[in-house]
Amino acid sequence: MLDISFVNKVENIAKNPKVTAINSCIEVDITGQVVSDSIGTRMYSGVGGQIDFIRGAALGDDGLGKPILAFPSVTSKGETRIVPYIKQGAGVVTTRAHVHYIVTEYGLANLFGKNLRQRAHALIQIAHPAHQERLEKEAFERLKCIPSP
Repeated sequence: MLDISFVNKVENIAKNPKVTAINSCIEVDITGQVVSDSIGTRMYSGVGGQIDFIRGAALGDDGLGKPILAFPSVTSKGETRIVPYIKQGAGVVTTRAHVHYIVTEYGLANLFGKNLRQRAHALIQIAHPAHQERLEKEAFERLKCIPSP
């Protein structure tokens, strides 16, 4: 067994050819901020190596890495996990600047290099269809523009 200081070192992760980092999360806001360890102020899991592997995959020496966040579009109670704002007190684990690919059962959104309007549009497209119209309205309220590609 190797120490976490070696295993989670971004430079070591990036040395792997075609490294694909697949992580999950609890919620993502329409700008791409990722919450993975808490539900509001309640801690759900411990701090892990998500950002290390997201960065390592993105910075892969061969340029072929894929940093992916995959999760179901809704909770077990049918609440959307793509939200206009993260819950109060929730902690951002992966910043919008580090997010590349977000995947739900409705598709893939590539957020890297996109502006907030484009990010909102891409994320709404992969949200559960029952929540898309409301997310569009809330995105307009938050961003003061219509989400579009």
